[in-house]
Amino acid sequence: MTMSRAAELRAGGEQSPASLGEWREKALAFEREVGTAVVGQPRVVRLLTVALFARGHVLLEGDVGVGKTTILRAVARALGGPFERIEGTVDLMPTDMLYTAFVDDDGKPRVEPGPVLHHGEDLAVFFFNEINRARPQVHSLLLRLMAERSVTAFGKEWSFPHLQVFADRNRVEKEETFELPAAARDRFLMEIAVDAPTDPEVRRELVFDPRFYDVDRLIGGVAEGVIDHRQLGEVGRAIQESVHASRALENYVLALWDALRAPAAAGVEIAGVDMSRLLQGGASPRGVGALVRAARVTAWLEGRDMVLPEDVRAMFGPVMAHRVFLDPIYETRRERIVPDLCRQVFERVPTP
Repeated sequence: MTMSRAAELRAGGEQSPASLGEWREKALAFEREVGTAVVGQPRVVRLLTVALFARGHVLLEGDVGVGKTTILRAVARALGGPFERIEGTVDLMPTDMLYTAFVDDDGKPRVEPGPVLHHGEDLAVFFFNEINRARPQVHSLLLRLMAERSVTAFGKEWSFPHLQVFADRNRVEKEETFELPAAARDRFLMEIAVDAPTDPEVRRELVFDPRFYDVDRLIGGVAEGVIDHRQLGEVGRAIQESVHASRALENYVLALWDALRAPAAAGVEIAGVDMSRLLQGGASPRGVGALVRAARVTAWLEGRDMVLPEDVRAMFGPVMAHRVFLDPIYETRRERIVPDLCRQVFERVPTP
């Protein structure tokens, strides 16, 4: 199916089918541009593109040195717009995100807007590096920024309608780190695992091609502002209203949801796991709604106006896995249990 069946224009200026087609070309050009600096990670780049048009925040996690920061810097440059970054440290305070205190040349103390407020309400990308090094108090402020795209500072309410939050997490080091609470993790549309490429030629290129030795120069080669961040909200709404799901697809998603919430009743069995106590929560309506949003964008990027089961399958892990909250006795085995759980859920729910 093609985008010709997109919904009619609303009076408020919704994107037309023709412009949605043009935006799809821009989205694919965005992926190609990011790919000039990020090799061997096409799936990660596609997921980040989906998140942008689904208007959701993203957390990357992976080992040290696999390129998480490089990927996010390349995405931010190709997206364009004001960009700010903060480093997660054990002594970072919530106010450090909002205020910068210093002594001026006259020896007088001054307070000015910090990273979140520096560009005012036009802030496009806020990148939180090594988020798990920051304290829970910082996570709480970030949670509001992500959930409401607003904060209170300098006696006023600041709104950030175009804001995209990216964060990365080092999953190797555990000293002086703080795990994100469930509420904060749920505010990320996706958690994306970044692993070292396995293709021999890509690995050879990353190690021996000198252009990968200078990250600043590498990022500088990415074209800036390939897509207009100020229009992403409007385009995202048009995609959601123009890409449809059949009743059979709706029933399929609801059945997946039921199986994920009650895996024992669905016949899921995992070796060494008491299925009656495996889950503490998760798979909320917000999470399943996020899955549908991402699946619609995936269909749109493939040039369709109808969601297919493979769109749901492609987005299920990145969108739903971090929203499955395990009993503490199983949490240390999350990396093995949750993928197995998701795989069996798909095996036990018939595909329409």
